[in-house]
Amino acid sequence: MINKKSDKTVDVTIVGGGMITNDLILPSVYHLQRMGVVGDINICSLNNPPLKALKENKEIQDAFPGQDFTAYPSLSELPDKNLPELYKEVLSRMPSRQAVVVAMPDQLHYEVVKEALKNNQHVLCVKPLVLKYEQAKKIEEIAYQKGLFVGVEYHKRFDIRSLIARRSYELGHFGEFVMGEAKMIEPYLYRSSNFQNWFTMDKTDPFVYVGCHYVDLVYFITGLKPAEVSVAGIKGKFPNGKEGYMWANGRVKYENGALLSVTDGLGYPDDGAGSNEQNLTMYCEGSGKTGMIKHNDQFRGVSHSFLENIGCAGSRFNYINPDFYRLVPWEGEGYKPVGYGFESVAATINTISSIENEAQSFSEDESLNKRQKMIKDVDEKGIIATPANSYINELVVEAARMSILSDGDAIKIVYGDEPHVEQRG
Repeated sequence: MINKKSDKTVDVTIVGGGMITNDLILPSVYHLQRMGVVGDINICSLNNPPLKALKENKEIQDAFPGQDFTAYPSLSELPDKNLPELYKEVLSRMPSRQAVVVAMPDQLHYEVVKEALKNNQHVLCVKPLVLKYEQAKKIEEIAYQKGLFVGVEYHKRFDIRSLIARRSYELGHFGEFVMGEAKMIEPYLYRSSNFQNWFTMDKTDPFVYVGCHYVDLVYFITGLKPAEVSVAGIKGKFPNGKEGYMWANGRVKYENGALLSVTDGLGYPDDGAGSNEQNLTMYCEGSGKTGMIKHNDQFRGVSHSFLENIGCAGSRFNYINPDFYRLVPWEGEGYKPVGYGFESVAATINTISSIENEAQSFSEDESLNKRQKMIKDVDEKGIIATPANSYINELVVEAARMSILSDGDAIKIVYGDEPHVEQRG
């Protein structure tokens, strides 16, 4: 849904100026701004070099001529001056019931989301929402009590292939999921990026960082809850000498006994034809026959060979994924973002806008009831990931962290009145 120009716009503050803000979030929010959904845009970072890079990004300038954001800290500050608490000041100045996009390292999500809710702001958070189930539950309770919407950016839910698979699975066209494997290997060059400052063994690992996409997707398609997780990792050192898990392999066991193997890493060759490797295969049992879901996400039938090394990873020949996120010509000025990455960001921002525009004409009590009903409706629809409908992800990543730090021990997920994880046996 795109708002009419007469609707109230939503101001957006992005906390984090790194890769995902550059590659997806800022262009998506810029497009929503020129479509009349978003008002003012702020971006807050630890220091200003990433903000300077965003403002000087020629691809973004060409796509969104004349559009800009307010930088915190300002570009006049010294580039080596770190201001880790600045985002709190920025959020405190926002009018109530706007939108905060949390685009920080995994381990910082909880504190930033809580700060946004404390200041009566709706939230869009990159995945995973948090690293512990109790944190997700707390966020859900606070947000609902205040009538604030929290969306989690599991963008694979918005891939048309995923939506087709979900509907076909619901109709019984595949049978019941029993065995599968998924893979997401990010580029080797990530090791030389800012990852080396936060992607350390004590904080996160490849399974938690990107494997969660496919764990969420299998749950999204089938509705089956994970019941046990085992993850083993292979350690390595970043160029700055810090140690992290460069590779991880996980096994997820589901409530019906199904098994999913998930392989992840920071190691796709920089000279490879794709920007990464990612795929999912699911086998299902039917009556006297089997069904299969197979998604090769890194290659979708498009390959380009450039004159120079301008491809995704700086190589000439590239497999092109046109479906996740691209800037393309359109009938308006500059270029527009297309793909399920953009659709995922837009879905949450548009939902926040709809909640605010539909609830503003009611009295205070009626307004809260209206907001809470709309939040519950989104939870139950189950397309946009929310703390209420994607909480299995927090249980999985909590179990995964416990497992990988114990060298692959199997960790059970227990549901019921008080969902939690525990060592098997």
